[in-house]
Amino acid sequence: MRIADHATWGRGFPVKYLLVQEDDEGVEQLWGKCVGVEGLFVDPVPPPREVLTLRGCRPDGLLSEVLAEPDVLPRGLGDVRVEVRDEEEAVQWWTLVDAVVVAHRPHPADPARYDIVLGAGVRSEESLSELPTAPRFELFAGTTTAAASAGRCSAVDGLFTARADPAPVPLELIGCEPAEPLLAVLRRPRRWERDWACLLVLDRHGAVTASRAVGLAVTGARPSVLGGALVDITLTDGGDDRPSSAVRPVWAQWYQGPPAEPNLWASYDSPGRAAWLDLTARGRRGSVDRPDRFGGEYHLDGRFITDVPGLHCAISEALLGPGRYFGWGWDAFNDCLCGGFGVVPPFTLNWHDSGVARRALADVAGNPEDGLSYFEDMVRLLERRGVTVVLR
Repeated sequence: MRIADHATWGRGFPVKYLLVQEDDEGVEQLWGKCVGVEGLFVDPVPPPREVLTLRGCRPDGLLSEVLAEPDVLPRGLGDVRVEVRDEEEAVQWWTLVDAVVVAHRPHPADPARYDIVLGAGVRSEESLSELPTAPRFELFAGTTTAAASAGRCSAVDGLFTARADPAPVPLELIGCEPAEPLLAVLRRPRRWERDWACLLVLDRHGAVTASRAVGLAVTGARPSVLGGALVDITLTDGGDDRPSSAVRPVWAQWYQGPPAEPNLWASYDSPGRAAWLDLTARGRRGSVDRPDRFGGEYHLDGRFITDVPGLHCAISEALLGPGRYFGWGWDAFNDCLCGGFGVVPPFTLNWHDSGVARRALADVAGNPEDGLSYFEDMVRLLERRGVTVVLR
């Protein structure tokens, strides 16, 4: 399906969204084009608060600091990642949202360890297998792969309680012109439960800037508030992967077209910069592959690198130009250095104002096992991959 063939129509307002679905042969079929969408930006509802107990805990890092001041409770830990491990690897990941230490006491079997009572929301992130016979529990202060260790424990009471799934949040397609597959759904009196589709978000030039999976269960259709032959359609489930309202300005800027100037991301906070990286990744998927370049010199503007997303925004621009994608985190950046993304080592990277990132990321852990900061870990990674890094 050619996006350009469907990005316009003879009406007084632009097409901003396309609803498409792949057929059995992997070919995208148009289901409809729309003027607007309500419910694209959704602020996540925090999970209900629960009480959990970390049994036989050996605290580390932030958790050690909290336990060192027993008279200052309750104490917040922020989000805590729990990895459930077998003898070889992590097999389940959980997040304790906004965890708070309520109380603690020495573990009955070993006074050097603790039983720690937490209040937190509980969210299951991913599972590769069932609970091991003799699981181990690793704790991290934060949810990223660079999060610092917070200790380990022998059990987490209350973690594996059955929880109801949150109710899906609907999506409203405003001013929709349905294509034949969607018209067939609307003619049926019952809800249609088949699979998912992609909502493609267009910029003002008709190019795709983002895509989101949406459920195709239609629970309402009516003449559009925009009039004419258009309809407004309610989809029961707008999907889980929706941006928050806080990053709406980033999407609004990208609606004007791909950025043509460097550092347009710099005015945003960390979530905004992360959203910027997400949009650059969509641009990468829609681009034409070209042979990788190697050799030469690149200049990294380090003035605005005050967090991890900012580092990856800046280094992507240095290597490929504004709005281009070269990883959104350490692992993705490492993959990009392997080739297929436009630039491969060897080359020289002149990192200007490197002290800004060195100071800002001094307390942000890279690989927790080597004790380096995220800044130091990135420099080491570049040098190990054959990049000459000149810190200025």
